[in-house]
Amino acid sequence: MTIDSHQHFWKYEPVKHSWIDENMSAIRRDFMPSNLKKTYDENDVDGCVAVQADQTLEETNFLLGLAKEHSFIKGIVGWVDLRSDDVDKTLEEYKEHEKVKGFRHIVQGEPDHNFLLRADFLRGISFLEKYDYVYDILIFPHQLGAALEFVKRFPHQKFVIDHIAKPYIKDGFYEGWSVLMTEMAKYENVHCKLSGMVTESGYTSWTPQQITPYMDLVLEAFGPSKLMYGSDWPVCLVAGTYGQVKKLVTDFISKLSPTEQEAIMGLNAIQFYNLK
Repeated sequence: MTIDSHQHFWKYEPVKHSWIDENMSAIRRDFMPSNLKKTYDENDVDGCVAVQADQTLEETNFLLGLAKEHSFIKGIVGWVDLRSDDVDKTLEEYKEHEKVKGFRHIVQGEPDHNFLLRADFLRGISFLEKYDYVYDILIFPHQLGAALEFVKRFPHQKFVIDHIAKPYIKDGFYEGWSVLMTEMAKYENVHCKLSGMVTESGYTSWTPQQITPYMDLVLEAFGPSKLMYGSDWPVCLVAGTYGQVKKLVTDFISKLSPTEQEAIMGLNAIQFYNLK
């Protein structure tokens, strides 16, 4: 079974989605389940995890509503204000919804490099394990140092690094990222998504050869049991087709055993997110 562990939906609004700049104008439109289901049928994908793209409870409820209507949406990663005083109550309320699997904060957009280590944020994260929620870590490489300290504090919390921590592939940035990713991978509760790589590599100029060293590193560091395929649809469409993005990963892991390939392409996501 092939599970896309990372994709988004939205009804495009210029203000809400202001992060979609002129260079990404191709995705300045609505992207809904009907669009994605057609793409999945064409690319032999069985289901997905829908991830938040806006930091509001309305976003979480929007994704939850879509997941209830469409069975191929196996789970969602929403957003709650993990810094709020009543975060425990909010998390408890979402527990009645089986398809809410975890949460994410857009830490990459925070000006404080040590945002993950703020006391109020750490307090919020401390409640996730109680409800068996996972946490998606969305960061840039300069935030990996803080992320390493962050995961050390929660040895029993399930974490997954989105988009291999978004290394600046286009600029050839590798050494500092690779050292810290290798350290992150030493923690058994930390997983990693093979996703979001083409958009870090130059929208129109990327090649598999350019990205392969980064995939080599995370494969060696995390191993096949802690990696999961994700497309980052529809964001990936600014740099290629869905088929190209999927092929980048399937070609790369073709050297692995069939069991390991199946794990990366779906089974790991099913286990990590407890998908039904």
